[in-house]
This record gives sequence, structure tokens and C-alpha cells, in this order.
Amino acid sequence: MSRVFNFSAGPAALPLEVLEQVRSDLPDWQGMGMSVMEISHRSKAFMGVAEQAEADLRELLAIPDDYAVLFQQGGATQQFALLPMNLAAPDQGVDQLVTGAWSKKAAKEAAMVRPVNIVANGEDTKFTDVPARESWNCDPGAAFFHYCPNETIH
Repeated sequence: MSRVFNFSAGPAALPLEVLEQVRSDLPDWQGMGMSVMEISHRSKAFMGVAEQAEADLRELLAIPDDYAVLFQQGGATQQFALLPMNLAAPDQGVDQLVTGAWSKKAAKEAAMVRPVNIVANGEDTKFTDVPARESWNCDPGAAFFHYCPNETIH
């Protein structure tokens, strides 16, 4: 079998050995007669998976014990709202540089929970160029400046 090299913005290619292990374990994980995706998230078996995942992540990223690890669904879109909720006071604004689809979405999500100042917007040029720094309208009181350097759609 020849493998395709995947360089897309989404999920990366996995080693064939990993895919073969998944294929083997998916229908009958650890002899349980069901997939790991089917077991209860409250079960002892799944708690072991979660604990091992956290331990592996802590080791890989050298996360100190006084930091919590939070696994959650939601991806980037959820983070676009959580960042201003956690880094800005309720009445404090955030600066957003809109350079494409992702930063536009980030500004929209942030605006649901905090005041948003669009410092510059590249939509007029169909996001082919970042507006000149001199034209930006930054707020010195903003809690943070958001910029997405990886606009994979435009």
C-alpha cells in the first residue's frame, strides 16, 4: 500500500503502525468486547486512559504538578471565547487584528463576551494583505492583542 503525504491544515498523517494498532483495538479494546469509544467515560477502564493521557502530556510538555491539565472539546472556536473570558475583565476590551477567516471568527466570538476593538481589517483586500502597522487603531487599555498568523482558509 502506498501512503499519501498529508500537508493540509487539518489533522496530520499518522504512522502506519499507529493506524494498524487502532484497527486492531477499535472493535475490541483490551478484550472488553467493545471499542474504547463505547465505554463509559466514568468507568475505571476509561479513567485509566485519561490518567495515562495526562501523565504522557505532562511528561512530553514538562507540565509542572502545580498546573492543571484540562481536556475539553471545542477546538479553536471555543478558545476564541475562553481567551477573553479568562484574560480580560468583564468591561475590558480586547484588540483583534482581522487577517482572515479564523481571526474574523475569533473577533465575533470574543465580541459575545467582551468589548472588541478591531485594530485593522484586511477584508477589503480579500485578506491578501495585512494592513500597514501605522494604520492600526490599538487600544492601550486592551487586555490583549489577538492575531492569527495561521490563516489557513484565505
